[in-house]
Amino acid sequence: MDQFDRLNPHIGQTSRVAVWKKNKATLWYYPAKKKTYRVPLFLVYSLLNKAYILDLAPGMSMVEAFTKQGYDVYLLDFGVPGYEDGHLTLDDYVLKYIKQAVKRALAHSRAEEMSVIGYCLGGTLALMYTALSTEPIRNLILFAPPLDFDKPPFLEKWAEALKKEEISFDEVIDQYGLIPAKLVEIAMRTMTKPFTFTNTWSPAFQSHAKRSKKAELVSKWVEEHIPFSGAALKQLMNELGKKNKLILNELYLGGEHVNLRNVTADLLVVSTTDDLIVPEHLTKPLMKMIGSEDRTYKRVKGGHISLALSGEIPDFLESWLEERSDRI
Repeated sequence: MDQFDRLNPHIGQTSRVAVWKKNKATLWYYPAKKKTYRVPLFLVYSLLNKAYILDLAPGMSMVEAFTKQGYDVYLLDFGVPGYEDGHLTLDDYVLKYIKQAVKRALAHSRAEEMSVIGYCLGGTLALMYTALSTEPIRNLILFAPPLDFDKPPFLEKWAEALKKEEISFDEVIDQYGLIPAKLVEIAMRTMTKPFTFTNTWSPAFQSHAKRSKKAELVSKWVEEHIPFSGAALKQLMNELGKKNKLILNELYLGGEHVNLRNVTADLLVVSTTDDLIVPEHLTKPLMKMIGSEDRTYKRVKGGHISLALSGEIPDFLESWLEERSDRI
């Protein structure tokens, strides 16, 4: 049992071992209960919350469900950034963290190919990485990824003012360097349920928590926002939010074009019917921009974190992955 498990005995109980570290980030390896597929899974979560939502508790764990199904799983946990990390950019997260961690996972697993799975903002980063990748990415699965910011689902007037350059947050962000966790929490609460502050702060989470015997675990995770790099936030606001460069195929990271046409991995994009944070119109436009010949878009019932907490692999995902993961 690692330090995290000792501090939180009910969270993240799936057996794991750290196989790579960089700065605050850790690459965790979760071996399959009985290995059935040759192509491992590499999970990327958001920068806004802690990654343990993907392994919350027995019966409420996406990681556990994948290992029970016979997949070796790697999870990149970016950790909690400190003040000294306020300079980290999207370029850094994609090229120095995700890319290097995928290389390590490939070497550790001795696999010839990898499936990359991104959740929420982790899906946005996973897409950027795959567009730039020289590693053998067999499959790309994106759960609720915010990609098209032409029509944001909240704070519309602020977003419009930002696009028209009537307002700018750059100076404020520069003064902070690292955006404190409390400000991240307030921003997320405001966006998902304006001006209402509750323990679970959003109907997206309340709907699941009311049905769950472990609602307190969900609430605990919701309240554990982490600081956010100011440099990365400026890119998200200006390059994606303001100029919508990712979906317009105009984004560059590390001097390289994040060309969505370069993505040739088999693609599965999943959105949910009641997602208040990343509604369908932020996600679906990717299907017309991607280079993948094998592409599938699936809309299922649920909220933003429903897929992470179901405790089992949905039938559509089980069959989609099985056909593309080389059964042993």
